[in-house]
This record gives sequence, C-alpha cells and structure tokens, in this order.
Amino acid sequence: MTLPPRVTDRAFARLAEIAEMTGEQKPLRVGVSGGGCSGFQYDIRLDDPAGDDLVLEKDGFKVVVDPVSLPFLTNAVIDFTDELIGARFVIENPNASSSCGCGTSFSI
Repeated sequence: MTLPPRVTDRAFARLAEIAEMTGEQKPLRVGVSGGGCSGFQYDIRLDDPAGDDLVLEKDGFKVVVDPVSLPFLTNAVIDFTDELIGARFVIENPNASSSCGCGTSFSI
C-alpha cells in the first residue's frame, strides 16, 4: 500500500521550538535531488509551500513535500533526533536500498 510520508510528533515539536526561537513559523520542506555519495540526497530546509506541494500539518506547523520528491518518500518517516553527534531532522526511508553513513544521501 502506498502511503504519503509521516511526520513524528518529535519533528513537529522541533518546528514549534524553531518558530519560538526565530519568531517566524515557516514550513519544513523535505525534498529529494540527484547527487550525494549514494545517488540521491535529501534537501531539508525551512521554506514556503508551493501550490502543488503535499502539506502535512499538525497544530498549525507544516511539513511540505514537492510532487517530484513524493514518490521517493512514499511510506517514509520524517523525524527529529538530538544525539551526541548533533541534532537534526532525519528520514527513515523504506524505499532506500542503501544510504551513506551520515544519512543525508541514499540509493534506490
């Protein structure tokens, strides 16, 4: 079954923290582009939504995915982690056959 990506409560909570720190509530854009050490790479940044984006929303906070990236993120989980090596948004992607050590690029 094909499902859109899912965003964890922890990721939405981090967006709320960012909005509180910056005084600006911008959506988190999650995209996929060619490149990286494994063939594709994730593009994760704060950005305004476009008209054809998929919008995932909770309590007014939004994560947006463009239609070109959406097939690469089917059934994926967008999360936030805060570990000893650093804090960052991460993608758990069941479509990836392999990924690099840092988790920012993958292959299908």
